[in-house]
Amino acid sequence: MTKRLILAINPGSTSTKVGLFDGKEEVMTRTVRHSIDVTGLTLPEQLPHREQEVRALLEETGIAVNDLTAIVGRGGLLAPMTSGTYTVNDLMREDLTSGRFGMHASNLGGLIASKIGGAEGIPSFIVDPVVVDEMDELARKTGMPEINRRSIFHALNQKAVAKRFAAENGSDYNELNLIVAHLGGGITVGAHAAGRVIDVNNGLDGDGPLAPERAGSIPVGQVVELCYSTRYKESEMKKKIVGQGGLFAHLGTFDAIEIEQRVESGDDEARLLYETMAYRVAQEISKHGATLCGRVDAILLTGGIAYSEWLTEKIKERVTYLAPVHVYPGEDELKALAEGALRVIEKEETARVYEGDTHGTRI
Repeated sequence: MTKRLILAINPGSTSTKVGLFDGKEEVMTRTVRHSIDVTGLTLPEQLPHREQEVRALLEETGIAVNDLTAIVGRGGLLAPMTSGTYTVNDLMREDLTSGRFGMHASNLGGLIASKIGGAEGIPSFIVDPVVVDEMDELARKTGMPEINRRSIFHALNQKAVAKRFAAENGSDYNELNLIVAHLGGGITVGAHAAGRVIDVNNGLDGDGPLAPERAGSIPVGQVVELCYSTRYKESEMKKKIVGQGGLFAHLGTFDAIEIEQRVESGDDEARLLYETMAYRVAQEISKHGATLCGRVDAILLTGGIAYSEWLTEKIKERVTYLAPVHVYPGEDELKALAEGALRVIEKEETARVYEGDTHGTRI
């Protein structure tokens, strides 16, 4: 069997997606769904259970761990870092386990990869976690000295799609200026300048366009008034920003397909809100025309909601003046993880070393 087999692991809150790739070619993908007995545990407590279920899946497919060239997991909440493929080291394991920078199911990706590969000496990696931080200093400052803007975005998919566009057009990603909009439950829009995402909205903390489950940027003064109105607890306010904000707060659903069906059936409120989301995305894209000084090679729309031609056309109407628009619907995260590991295996890139908090905890 070829020695370019890569196991990719993407943990979610209730399931773990697993993919096996021979180089860039998909061999198989599976979704392992976890019982409440597992998901009811703390994330560190879930680790041995999820690891065993991934091992069991490998056994079912007849693949031995020592058949693998590399194992790659979804990167979690870590210290801010430059884009790339990182070897899972002791410091990374410590930060992922402790939740020092935040606790999320994706923290388990690198830990599972390391656990499975460790005994057999199989290299384990993570690729472009959400905390990739390449922002210019100009993009960080706000009008409050206590608060800096933070880089938390769909780095894995944004980078993968940008590199795919470059390859398809015979270009080098590191020589292009691109604006990439990831359209999903949360929306992030990044300005990619010569291989770096120099500015991007923090889709997790309420920055940027409204999204299916996120409120997006809203007038801060009114938010402060709501916080001190005693109507809501802190936890409830946070859910209004992420999880139960955006389209869900207005329409009672996160499901973009359902919302589009309501639009087509003549629901005026659904139409107004869905088009408002497209309007805000277009504004966020146009803002980065200034970020890139008007020198934009292309605008890329990606993520699950990019399957909606209705929505992408509404966005295109407002931004094609800036640059050609290309649509890459979906987010093939397992493939993006495998390709990140493959670039290291084939010596196109050198694996980076995670050094933890070297920036005074920007995040």
